[in-house]
Amino acid sequence: MKMVTKVAIIGMGYVGIPIAALLADTGFFQVTGIQRRSKRSGWKIDYLNAGKCPIKNEPDLPELIERVVLQKKAFSVTDDISVVSDMDYILIDVQTPTDENHIPQYHSLREVSKEVGKNLSKGTTIIIESTVAPGTTDHIVKPILEEASGMKCGEAFFLAFAYERVMVGRLLYNILNYARIVGGIGEKSAQKAATLYKQVLKSEIILTSAMTAEVAKVVENTYRDVNIAFANEVALVTESLGVDVHEVRRLVNNLPFIEGRGNPHRNMHVPGVGVGGHCLVKDPWLLKYGLTKYGKKPVDLKVIESSRYRNLSMPNHVYNLLIEGLEIVEKPISKSLKIAILGVAFIEDSDDARNTPTRDMVKILTDQDISFMIHDPFVRKEEVEFSFSTDLDSVVDNADALIIITAHQLYKDMDLKIIHSRMKQSPILIDGRVTVSPEAALKAGFVFRSVGRGQFSNGD
Repeated sequence: MKMVTKVAIIGMGYVGIPIAALLADTGFFQVTGIQRRSKRSGWKIDYLNAGKCPIKNEPDLPELIERVVLQKKAFSVTDDISVVSDMDYILIDVQTPTDENHIPQYHSLREVSKEVGKNLSKGTTIIIESTVAPGTTDHIVKPILEEASGMKCGEAFFLAFAYERVMVGRLLYNILNYARIVGGIGEKSAQKAATLYKQVLKSEIILTSAMTAEVAKVVENTYRDVNIAFANEVALVTESLGVDVHEVRRLVNNLPFIEGRGNPHRNMHVPGVGVGGHCLVKDPWLLKYGLTKYGKKPVDLKVIESSRYRNLSMPNHVYNLLIEGLEIVEKPISKSLKIAILGVAFIEDSDDARNTPTRDMVKILTDQDISFMIHDPFVRKEEVEFSFSTDLDSVVDNADALIIITAHQLYKDMDLKIIHSRMKQSPILIDGRVTVSPEAALKAGFVFRSVGRGQFSNGD
């Protein structure tokens, strides 16, 4: 490796920004971020070039960005993709969403691959970090790169898929400490990609094929989605039977692990209002798409698909809990109702609103012609298509019901008696997460409902 290796990272999001900053901090790399000047994300270019972190509440990342941009001058951002012609490595971290029919939308990936190919220099290694359906690197990205560059993969340039395992709130920690799976189009491509990661990661680097790595990535997230669906289904059972799902979960997970005795851990997940984020809601569909497109024989994904639909149903279940509460206080569904929704981010104390369950709740209430206001202290207004406020008091004032979607610490710390006093008579509190104490909610005077907490649905 040269004394200073040039790296381009295309896509300044939750994956691209932290890996760019970490690489720039090593002293081995001069890193250039590439970001479109779009209405939604173009602001990040100037923001990052000023040494500021666009991601809120991310430990150590603001200080790292300030250091590598302003002090080390090893990281800068541009909207000019032609700079990739001078790079040793190119990392592609663009979004790969699915549409309403669960088909992957590779507009950005295809466009970027074509532009990279047109500007590609001999000897460059390209690494796909975006999550894709199995078969994408070999069957979509490679042909685009070869056609646009006129060069052959594995000889004139190298291509690998190396997936991230990031989670908002611990982006740097996960990148540094979780094993990195590197899948190459050929062994040499995998080795070239691993050489880059060895300079920054503290964790193991595991080499495999691109297809195997692609399958592992989507299965990893699908596993979580299925486990959350199981927890959500158990929550419906406990509600019906009048017991607390969290007490059931504590007892189930209490089974001890005894090595060598065939007694594995139980890790029942926490149920809730729904699954959000960029990965879990789409990766099961990416797995299915790759299977359908490139598999040698069909497989009926009964467990995986039904789990996805169970998780999709949870905002409707929370709406049904709201209806139960309204019936108890004898309030009809009408335009005169005001529902306060707390939380836009899909995960607590984050600004990440991708695929948030709040969007589903907005649609449900809009379809029922019920008025609502939404609060979130972290999310940027450009991230969602619906309106929300950062003023909690105005959202809560004169509301008939409160629905907690996101377990921000701010909501956990609320004085429920004060919140109760600001709302209309006989207010309802629906906890879609593990956010407030049921006992405290009842003591404050709320009609209380919560996902999986059936013991509070009796004797109202």
